[in-house]
Amino acid sequence: MTDRVLQVEADGGSRGNPGVAGYGALVRDPATGDVLMTDAAPLGKASNNVAEYSGLIAGLRLALTVDPSARVHVKMDSKLVVEQMSGRWKIKHEDMRRLAHEARGLYPAGRVTYEWIPRAQNTDADQLSNEAMDAGAAGRAWDAGASSIAVTAPAEHTGEDADGAERDARADPVAATPGADDVEGGRGLPGRLHHVEIWVADLVRAEQSLGWLLEQVGYEMNGRWEHGRSYQGAGDYIVLESGADVTECAHERRRPGLNHLAFAAGRRAQVDELVELAQEHGFTLMFDDMHPFAGGRNHYAAYLENEDGFEVELVATED
Repeated sequence: MTDRVLQVEADGGSRGNPGVAGYGALVRDPATGDVLMTDAAPLGKASNNVAEYSGLIAGLRLALTVDPSARVHVKMDSKLVVEQMSGRWKIKHEDMRRLAHEARGLYPAGRVTYEWIPRAQNTDADQLSNEAMDAGAAGRAWDAGASSIAVTAPAEHTGEDADGAERDARADPVAATPGADDVEGGRGLPGRLHHVEIWVADLVRAEQSLGWLLEQVGYEMNGRWEHGRSYQGAGDYIVLESGADVTECAHERRRPGLNHLAFAAGRRAQVDELVELAQEHGFTLMFDDMHPFAGGRNHYAAYLENEDGFEVELVATED
């Protein structure tokens, strides 16, 4: 741990409580006042408290990206979150307990301090959360490039860890993908997915299997609400969602439509390790008589299916 302190400002809101919700967060250098990094995202339909906690978690993750060795001071206008995270108030609601547990798990004890501030002193985070809610109401993702809260001094230290450049790419997914001027053919578009939405019958079970696997291959949960979870990758994001609109029929990958999702999973040894771990999270290995070359003799991959019939492919992209 260094003497450096990063300031996290976070906010969340819900128009209807529960209603259209979103969060906003930023990391500021308290010595200069410069904004080092920002984040915001719509959360679908969620409560105000879920949105506030989601903003906190996003802010802490940003701080880890800027400098994982720094201490963090969090400023929020949510008295509830500040008092609960400081240990002075009990957390009664199960959703709040899960979110608080997630937030506490990001840093060792004692590395993060909390301060309540009036809403008038939290205007930047409030603006970001409102931009996220506006985006959610319009059915689109938050656009950092169009935000009125600008990064005034981009972070120089992105955190040297096992993820290396991949972590940097997640911090700025647009920078990691080609721009319109760099692409030949077509309409000058980069040719990449924006997001994938997967409807599930049982969100808890899906989070335990599909959500777990997404985090293993490099996605990070960046949003949660009553009937959904969102996972951010290096540019795209994936949503798991349940709710009243999901029909009761079981998923069947052999019907017309999407058959499976395939993820880059690193070295062959990493694929093998994930196969072993995945079986503890509701997955079974498919085509085991041809594994790991079920996709062809030059294609090292594992095909897995969870309890709800969703298939994923883990592809060895190295070795």
